[in-house]
Formats: sequence, structure tokens, C-alpha cells
Amino acid sequence: MPKFVFVTGGVVSSLGKGIAAASMGALLESRGLSVTIIKMDPYLNVDPGTMSPFQHGEVFVTEDGAETDLDLGHYERFTDSRTRRHNNFTTGQIYDTVLRKERRGEYLGKTVQVIPHITNEIQSFILKGARADSADAPDVAIVEVGGTVGDIESLPFLEAIRQLSLRQGRHSSCFVHLTLVPFIPSAGELKTKPTQHSVQKLREIGISPNMLFCRADRAIPNEERDKISLFSNVPIEAVISVADVDSIYRIPRMLFEQGVDDQICEILALTARAPDLSVWDDLVERLDNPQRTIRVAMVGKYVDLTESYKSLTEALYHAGLHTRSRVHIEYIDSESIEQAGPELLRGFDAILVPGGFGKRGVEGKIKAIEFARINKVPYLGICLGMQLAVVEYARHVAGLEQANSTEFSPDTPHPVIALITEWVSADGSLQSRSAASDLGGTMRLGAQRCPIRPGTKAHQIYGPEVYERHRHRYEVNNRLKIQVEQAGLVISSETPEESLVEMIELPVAMHPWFVGVQFHPEFTSTPRHGHPLFRSFIEAALETQSGGRA
Repeated sequence: MPKFVFVTGGVVSSLGKGIAAASMGALLESRGLSVTIIKMDPYLNVDPGTMSPFQHGEVFVTEDGAETDLDLGHYERFTDSRTRRHNNFTTGQIYDTVLRKERRGEYLGKTVQVIPHITNEIQSFILKGARADSADAPDVAIVEVGGTVGDIESLPFLEAIRQLSLRQGRHSSCFVHLTLVPFIPSAGELKTKPTQHSVQKLREIGISPNMLFCRADRAIPNEERDKISLFSNVPIEAVISVADVDSIYRIPRMLFEQGVDDQICEILALTARAPDLSVWDDLVERLDNPQRTIRVAMVGKYVDLTESYKSLTEALYHAGLHTRSRVHIEYIDSESIEQAGPELLRGFDAILVPGGFGKRGVEGKIKAIEFARINKVPYLGICLGMQLAVVEYARHVAGLEQANSTEFSPDTPHPVIALITEWVSADGSLQSRSAASDLGGTMRLGAQRCPIRPGTKAHQIYGPEVYERHRHRYEVNNRLKIQVEQAGLVISSETPEESLVEMIELPVAMHPWFVGVQFHPEFTSTPRHGHPLFRSFIEAALETQSGGRA
């Protein structure tokens, strides 16, 4: 049975529970312990797949195809653990499971209640996520409870982890509580009262934290730490100062220097080797000593909330670390390009168009892609960014002037992007939209292995095959792709069975670096290893910069 570290939050949300959980995972792995991390979300949605990016931020996709919370991206970037669908669950999933059991009569006619039925189901989900009954169960399962202490929706989760720790017995659980210690400028003081009240609320529920992670905009002096210790009944060495830093990759070292890993091992009675943080120290050294700076334009529609592109921005930063360069990302609303024109992109070293859904801003993205192609600016298109690159090339090079995606123009005569169910004739024409919608279109989710065409740039980057995660519904139309291929666009990878387009590129004779991918490579990038596609993209931007492009 794994040991458990439960991470809760108080005072306000967005304090960084996910980063704290991931950093603790990194520390424990540095001591030779195996780790998995679980996120419990208190909202009623079954998963975040249908939620607006403005509401939820990025939807992270696991290898087995689950649409999950963005914190799972942090877990995978900080640890060697690979998350699955069981590493993230919501109140919606819990209630759905309980109600289905009730309808099947599994409760034998009993009254179904929050306690014990909902709390028992939460515990069952935790044990499933921790692989408690399997041969490959980790040494430690870190469990992050979403929301803040005091929220009505979080209460069943808090009660469940209290019960689970009681059932597992001594040395089975460690409770880490994350709180805010605000600085009040008018008083010139850090205030500990919010932390005191949050811990008091947690103790009323029956949970006494073993450690407090105190978030502040500065290091917390010992006098305030001592005060928090006395009023919270937590030893002063367990009151951890977590100050603001310019990079999340400094946090494992920050926690290590305050003995967090030693305390977790002591509380859980774990025997572990001496820690080795050399990989994190090397990353910070690279972060502090870049040799070049490049500007990347990210042309999207969710630029007011950059959390929508969290994995993508981190992947670019990782590539910067591995090329000794500082990557400066500027988020440009594609609608502004529709209004002001692509001249907004002049002076950037590279252009990236990410994934997205919906028609708004699409023509601005197409203008950005055309600008990158004509001016030979390194270009990377991801998911929708690849599809629109096909649309742009079909319109302006292949002679299909009305080329479009049926997502945005259902009646286009040249549907180069469409649902598979809409490919009904050899000439690429569509059946009626209503008939197509009856058949529906399924989302392609999760990782898929595909061969890569030799002699292509994709082959130089990945080798003979690619294994990446997907999250999309529309595909390049197999009935029309030959026309864009004949016009010079290279399809460098296709799925082995359906021949669905995975990667496209322009030959080097036409463009120094122009690549589009249907999948989401950002989900597999980590700071320790980087990612070959993003590294190649940044290297191309550096080469172009050295070439003195105006």
C-alpha cells in the first residue's frame, strides 16, 4: 500500500498547490522513491473537456486519452510519473458513479448519502489512482484536493481523506496545507491571521496539518513563522516559507533547503537514499545564464488567459533551457491581425499558431501563417495551427481558392479539413450537413504511434516514428490532400491504418523551417529532457536570427 501525502489549500485559490505537489514529487524521486500524483477537482463537470479555456485554462490530455486538469501537466513535467485517467477525478464523476450503482441496485435499497457512499467512492477513486492493489504501486501517492478549505463543494473530499488516513493507520499519511501570508503595504507587515484561521477551519473538519506551506511575496521571517507555529500547533521547522520566484523550477531546491523531503520521510516512516538535485540545479544554472534571446509570436484566441496555453509556453521555455536561450513569448490575438494586418508580426524570430476551437479569429491565424510562409519565418502549427496551414496553402498555392474547414464553413466547395464522416465521394464533395451530424464526429484523444517518412525534417527531428497525444475532431480530408501534395506541401507522417495526416512541412528549398503537427507535442515536454520538436523550432529561430533577417 502506498503512503499518502495530502495537499490542501486555504485562504484563496491559485496559490500553487499543483506546483507544490509536483515539487514534493520531484524531491521524493530525487531520493529514489517512486511517486504518483492525483488531483481531485470539486466541480460537478465530469471532466474539463467541455469547459471554456477562459473558465478552466488548459485541458491536459493523458497518454490514455483522458481530458484532465492542467495540474497534471505540472506533475508530469516535475516527475518521471506518467499520469492516467485515474489520476484526475471530479465531483461529477463521483456522483455519476454512485448514482449508476444506485440505479443498478448495488446499495440494496439503502438510502444513498454523502457519508458514507460519496466519501467511500472518493476513497475508492484515490486508491485506484494510487494503483494500491497493483504490483507497480508507487511508494508515495501525492493527492491534491482542489478548491480551498471552507468551500462547501470540497467538504466530501476532505472528509474522505480524513477517513482514509484513519483507516490506513499510523505513518500512512502526511497532510500539507498551503496558505497565504499577505503583506499589507500600509502596515508594512506580513499578516499571519489568514493562515491561523485556515488551519483552524481545517482542524474543525478533523484534519491537523503536519506541514504548512506559507505563500508570500517574500521570505517569511522566523518571528512570523514562530507565531504561525504556536497558533497552528505545527512545529516551526514544518512552517515552510514559499516565497515568489521568477521560475517554478526553483521550487524543488527551495523546499529541499527547508527540509521538506526529510520531514515527509520521517512522518511516513520511509527509508530513502540521500537526495540528488543536480538536474534541478543544472536547469536553474541554464535559466540564469542564457546566451541569446529570441522573440516568438504566439497567435491565438485565448491570449487574455495565458493559462490556456500552459503546457505550450512551458515547452518553449524548456527548449530555451536546452539551447541556452531566453524565449520571450508575445501573445497576439488573432482578431487583431484580422483588423490591423500581419505586419504586427514583423520583427519576430518565429511564429506559432496553437490549437483551438471555434470560428473566431481563424482568418487572422491564416494571415499569420501566410506571413510566416512568404517571409520564411520559422513556423510551428499545432493541431488547428496545422489544419489552417493546410487551408492557407490550399488557397494561395494549390489553387483551391475557397478552401476551408467545415468547422468554420460547412458549405465550402473545397473542404480540405473536415470530419471523417463528411468524406463521401472521390471528388471531396460533402453530404448534407444534417446527415453528417447524425453520424457525429468523435474526438481523437490520447497517444498514437505513427511512422515518419524518411528524408523529411520530421524524420530528422523524431526519427522513424512519432508517439504523441491528440485532442481534436477534424482531420485533413483524405479526398483532397493529394491536390495540396502535388502543389509542394509535404505530408511527412500519417496514421498507419486510416492514413490520417499527422505531420506536414515545406521542403527546405521553399522554407527553412515550416512544420505543422496534428497532435499536441507540448504534453510530453519536460524541463529535464526538453522536446525534440520545440528544440528544433527554437534552433531554427536562432539560425534565422543569426542570418540577419529584417
